[in-house]
Amino acid sequence: MTIVSMKGYKVKELKFVNKHENGVKVQFTNKVSYNVRYTKNNICFGELSVEMFDKQAPEKFGVNLILDGFFEFDTQAKKETIHVSSFKELYPLAKSIVASVSVNAGIPPLILPPFDIESQAIYKFDKNNFGKKFEEDEENEN
Repeated sequence: MTIVSMKGYKVKELKFVNKHENGVKVQFTNKVSYNVRYTKNNICFGELSVEMFDKQAPEKFGVNLILDGFFEFDTQAKKETIHVSSFKELYPLAKSIVASVSVNAGIPPLILPPFDIESQAIYKFDKNNFGKKFEEDEENEN
């Protein structure tokens, strides 16, 4: 079995704002966050939030997308690996949605930059160990 298998996704929220006049140069910045919730029956739900907006005037131009993914996962895999693998399934969909919305709005496609989730700190939040890093959690298990 693969680490994760996507069973479906849905756009939970999509906001697009373009109040700039034609020809205005925009300096983009973006934010990405990703959270995963696990169930007892080897299903997890990932919520990917991406924002791309004008650094100088975020109220005049921006895209906000919240994308939910539903995954079946290998119960032998570590949660950090499931987290990374499910993100890698959802992020290309988010890139496609943002590009499509911008083109359909009559502007050149907005392309989200590559995002290296493996270089990011991943935190595990649960009721017993709120805010603990996966790496720390795994050290304590051994």
